[in-house]
Amino acid sequence: MRGAALSDERGTEGPDERRIRKAARRSRGARSRVVVLFNFLLSGALVACLAVVAVVLWGRSEFEGPGPLTAATTVVIPKNTSLESIAGNLQREGVISNARIFEYGARVTKTAAKLKAGEYGFDPGVSMRGVLDKLASGESIMHSVTVPEGWTVRQVFDRVAGEEVLAGDMPPMPAEGSLRPDTYRVQRGMQRAELIRQMQEAQTELVQQIWAGRSKDVNLRDIGQFVTLASIVEKETGKPEERPLVASVFLNRLKKGMRLQSDPTIIYAVWGGAGKPPDEPIRQSHIRNDSPYNTYVAKGLPPGPIACPGRAALEAVANPAASKDVYFVADGDGGHVFASTLEDHNANVRRYREIEKQRNLPVPPTVGLDDQALAQ
Repeated sequence: MRGAALSDERGTEGPDERRIRKAARRSRGARSRVVVLFNFLLSGALVACLAVVAVVLWGRSEFEGPGPLTAATTVVIPKNTSLESIAGNLQREGVISNARIFEYGARVTKTAAKLKAGEYGFDPGVSMRGVLDKLASGESIMHSVTVPEGWTVRQVFDRVAGEEVLAGDMPPMPAEGSLRPDTYRVQRGMQRAELIRQMQEAQTELVQQIWAGRSKDVNLRDIGQFVTLASIVEKETGKPEERPLVASVFLNRLKKGMRLQSDPTIIYAVWGGAGKPPDEPIRQSHIRNDSPYNTYVAKGLPPGPIACPGRAALEAVANPAASKDVYFVADGDGGHVFASTLEDHNANVRRYREIEKQRNLPVPPTVGLDDQALAQ
């Protein structure tokens, strides 16, 4: 009978039924193990994802949150420094807390290749993102190097050579008067030769610009004479409003064939670009010094400038005051009084000498010493 193969009349299992039951049990066991394995893997993946998310959130918090810096500080990033070295340096200086997070943040934000060398200032609590933004912007600390009007090239060179924020050797010394007086903004590590080059280019541009706009009445042969006279005007007075009058006096004296008789030219003839020592007076031997720069002896202009003139002195020579004055003398108040005749000039000198007696002032700077006896 068909059922006899599966069971007998008393319900006992046959061989086939037992095999089916065993196969079913094995199948259920296998499925159970797969489910357990799947659940385990799924749980592991979920835990891993949660861990990654936690790490990312922590890293982001570290990257964008306040940093460990407690006081403002500066950090120098040299040229050609790798990202790893920058990060390590910042961590050592206490600007950031974790160099690895900083490196990762730089790569993720695509700023790793934009970081610039320089000297940077960081405020307390600055974030890593803030640090990266500053390094990528190149907003490094700028230092000022000031060249006063009327300095000689040698004095400018001494200043630039002594600036510790600059680097490199000094270039050969250029011609007198060829550097523009100004305040220059420089980054730490800028080459000294580069700064001198900038000063030369700035002065050349300024001189050419002002010379091109000069008055047609300016009786100077060329741009070299223009700079030379401007340097004398620069050294004669520190008052900007007087410079056009001083320029007029010298131009008028040149027209008349009179010696310029400028004290600053004596100083340059004797001491050159180093300048007169503060405690050293101008002596009669200095006035008689036979030098082409000494305008008490030599006629006309010196062979070159005696200092680096600034804009105001250059503009004064290019557009002098309309006057017939050929003399001036100190007024006792930091300025000068001007005269067109020797008689008036002598009176001005007498007045100054009265002030001199009252205040115990030095002998007055004056133009026109050989034209009268009072100021000899």
